[in-house]
Amino acid sequence: MTRAMHNPALMLLNDSPRLPLIAALAVRFAAIVTKWERQRRSRINLSKLDDRLLEDVGLTRHQANREIHRRFWQD
Repeated sequence: MTRAMHNPALMLLNDSPRLPLIAALAVRFAAIVTKWERQRRSRINLSKLDDRLLEDVGLTRHQANREIHRRFWQD
């Protein structure tokens, strides 16, 4: 699993040298859940695009459907 954190507040907390173990785990968990929620919302929004808009972003309907049906935890 990659450790990509895009939220600056979460990155600042995680980089703290004195962060207790339980807090570090909580920060990582929050980052993972945030990523999952972002992926879920992106796939929902992708499902609402018509073929013309999909073409604008460079996707076919088949590619979009494949992405839409992925689970929220899948990259």
